[in-house]
Amino acid sequence: MSRVAITGLGLVCALGNTVSQCWKRLAAGESRILPLSDPGNPPYRFTRGGEAWEFRPADFFSERELLMLDRFAQFAVMAAREAVAQSGLRFEGALADRSAVVTGSSVGGQFSQEEGYRKLYRENIPRVGPLTIPRVMANAGASRIASEFGIRGPGYTVSTACSSSNHALGQAFWMVRGGQATVAVAGGSEAVFAEGLLRAWESMRVVSPDVCRPFSADRKGLSLGEGAGMLVLENWEHAAARGAEILGEIVGFGMSSDAYHITQPSVDGPSNCMKWALRDAGMAPEQVGYINAHGTGTQINDQTETEAIRGVFGPSAGRLLVSSTKSMHGHTLGAAGGIEAVATVLTLRNSLVPPTANFTSPDPACDLDVVANRARAAEIEAAMSNTFAFGGLNASVVFARPDRPAPRQNQPG
Repeated sequence: MSRVAITGLGLVCALGNTVSQCWKRLAAGESRILPLSDPGNPPYRFTRGGEAWEFRPADFFSERELLMLDRFAQFAVMAAREAVAQSGLRFEGALADRSAVVTGSSVGGQFSQEEGYRKLYRENIPRVGPLTIPRVMANAGASRIASEFGIRGPGYTVSTACSSSNHALGQAFWMVRGGQATVAVAGGSEAVFAEGLLRAWESMRVVSPDVCRPFSADRKGLSLGEGAGMLVLENWEHAAARGAEILGEIVGFGMSSDAYHITQPSVDGPSNCMKWALRDAGMAPEQVGYINAHGTGTQINDQTETEAIRGVFGPSAGRLLVSSTKSMHGHTLGAAGGIEAVATVLTLRNSLVPPTANFTSPDPACDLDVVANRARAAEIEAAMSNTFAFGGLNASVVFARPDRPAPRQNQPG
């Protein structure tokens, strides 16, 4: 099996429109969960969110392109453009056939769907826009990325709620590692600030009325966010042969199902997921120095994740650095794994752990080192990024520095 290099990163979210903008704010512990641009009428029960504040579609797409692309797909393409540009790849000849696009999205084109419903039910217009279906479909981002770069290999979208991007990354990783693809563009995107979806989240009573405070004793729920994170994964030898800068490495992937409850998490499901990711990476728990936690800021999720981490990492859990970057960019649902994967790679590259922002007071039930409020310098060999979804679907990805000691043979996934 081949090693899998990361040769490109792309990011757009509440923290900024590029990787460098986002990392500057992550490193500063700057929470961008701000007052909603549309507070709702009547007002939503929550007042803040992680909107992509600096994203202006017309700055990046023509009018014709915008007719075809819902906001979530725009995010996907933007992040892919940045990642591919950094990789320096051109998808020509045989490489175009040996490259893949795998994306994740939980809800797809919500803005386009809502516009159609508004015409039907509020304005009594029986004919909706002819491009509604291609704008709504969850694979719109993947399809546009493939066509824009001429990628002719496998292309598809995974939809597993908040684990969508990690499932996409894991599948892409396995394809490149196993030789089914030489290169893969993988990650996820989401745009959630459509009124109907916000009302649905409001009704669940899991959204914080102000900001999310993961692992803090006074946490009141999650904060919604939007955006995209994309990575270019590449066969290590192919990347080295062309002189590419290798930014990091994916070394393991694990996934599991709770088989328990549609919305309430279990400890066993996330535990199995993390164990299998470590096994796939051929790593012992003590080799992982950082976890980018699922860390939503809800009472039950943060406690359950803490129990799962302690169960898997045992004595080394006390030495782990754990943080939730959702405290700064919000919970981006199906895009969470992609955005947080980029953050995790940057953590390893910069030897700096982004903090859990908005933290106020420790919770005895979340007794981990959650890097409260300030980033912390740390030389870390390997890191894990967790995503756990409604429906009990879990996915964890293990990343490593490219200069780490040569790995032992990976275990079959």
